[in-house]
Amino acid sequence: MDIERDSVHLAKREFLAVLLAGFGNELLPLTSDYGDEPCPKALLPVANKPMIDYTLTWLEQAGIKDVLLICPSIHRPAIYHHIHSGASVSLSSLRIDLQTYDESQDSSAGTCTLLRHFSSRITEDFVLVPCDFIPPPSLPLTVLLNKFRADAISDGSIATTCWFADYKPEKGAFPEEWGPHPQPFPIVWDEDSGTLLHIDTPDDQDKNAEEIELRMALLSRYPRTKMSSAFQDSHVYVCRRSVLDALHEKRHFDSFREEFLPWLLKVQYQRTRRRKYACYLIPITNNASQALALKHSTTSKTTSAFSDSFGASLSKDPSASVPPSPTGGDEDQVVSNSFRVGVVLHRASAGFAIRVNTIPKFLEINRRLLSEVTYSLPTEPKDRSLIDQKAQISSDTIIGGSTQVSERTTIKKSVIGRHCVIGKMAKIVGCVLLDHCVIEDGAKLDGCILGKNTKVGSKAELSRCVTQAGYEVSPGETLKGEKLDVSDWMAAPDDEDEEEDEDEDLDEDGSEEDAPGESD
Repeated sequence: MDIERDSVHLAKREFLAVLLAGFGNELLPLTSDYGDEPCPKALLPVANKPMIDYTLTWLEQAGIKDVLLICPSIHRPAIYHHIHSGASVSLSSLRIDLQTYDESQDSSAGTCTLLRHFSSRITEDFVLVPCDFIPPPSLPLTVLLNKFRADAISDGSIATTCWFADYKPEKGAFPEEWGPHPQPFPIVWDEDSGTLLHIDTPDDQDKNAEEIELRMALLSRYPRTKMSSAFQDSHVYVCRRSVLDALHEKRHFDSFREEFLPWLLKVQYQRTRRRKYACYLIPITNNASQALALKHSTTSKTTSAFSDSFGASLSKDPSASVPPSPTGGDEDQVVSNSFRVGVVLHRASAGFAIRVNTIPKFLEINRRLLSEVTYSLPTEPKDRSLIDQKAQISSDTIIGGSTQVSERTTIKKSVIGRHCVIGKMAKIVGCVLLDHCVIEDGAKLDGCILGKNTKVGSKAELSRCVTQAGYEVSPGETLKGEKLDVSDWMAAPDDEDEEEDEDEDLDEDGSEEDAPGESD
């Protein structure tokens, strides 16, 4: 008998990572289909590395082994090929269960809907993670996991969230055509216990954008609250498995961030909701509780903060005033739970974090990562030979493998993808070029993002433009501050074809008279 193998097999995993990879509508036209081939948001390269690899590395470094990866059905072939082709360096110890759902880019399912649908595959506490969150090295996932562990054991916390300092671009840094910078909603939290208390929702903003309404029950339990609108939600949530049971009871919720999470925050200070949903959020089990030991601990910060904040108010709740039994029974364990939602705040001074969910943020994270580059050119001799020695390439530039750069070309502060062809005397500054782009002789690009297989004609000039995969810029064309879809440059030929078809129809119908002297 192999004892080691059996012990590993019987060991229960602590967390399951639920990784969501959606369509990325806010990144259009970069995520628009390339003909019949989709362009998944999860595989968009950030500094020539697929976006999803940053998330997988983050999970792996935290010791998580199992990942439930959920994506649209149309994206499955591309994502499956990526995670099984060995192209990713982040998959050495991860077991990825790839699941799909049938949705279109025009109508995608919300996070709550997906969690309910796949809840049978989530049998333990889980970490909900988006594919577009890129944290700095100073924010390891273990920070969130450890807070969740401590809070869950000490007072029955049910979830932990992560918020990071909002990135505010300089005025005029990006053209208005790229879309406005999303405005963060105010959040309210308790600093001592690390508890998230309130977040404004779009409905709250519509009702009263000038003021925030807080219940007296919240302020009574947490008299020293803090409020700020300087933080963005990372959409990373560490949750008890029982949270899904409560989610099944609230079947009308679709958005986790805008509907379910605000509702969950109210449970921790509203007595009626706490009584009604206690059996779902923290069901009675036979597991031994450490609440009694931590209650008398002199070193547990969370416990003391919880007692100071909750002690006076809990006495007003008849159900909470029942003294715990000496044996620490299961029912007493449920009554004493706080149902708190913990919060980890990552400040700007601790490192740059971002969610890559808009075009300006996509360009910004590429620029930020350029500052960490230790080398700009490919290391393989075969790839280096494709770059002309007379080309001027700054040290804060990344050139992908198998990319050809011709003589007297200038490239500064840019990310150039793989298998690109850059012609002679081209000038590229502050740009991101995805794979297989072709830039012909004398073209000039400034602050642009080009989708894969984009072709820019000779002596064309583009400034702060974004292109869909497969877009073609005509030679000598000048464009500024535009989102360029394939339908734009295909429209002209289509119109000409329609005119020709109309002429042919007229001839066939005989609506035009034959010229004199002509006969059949």
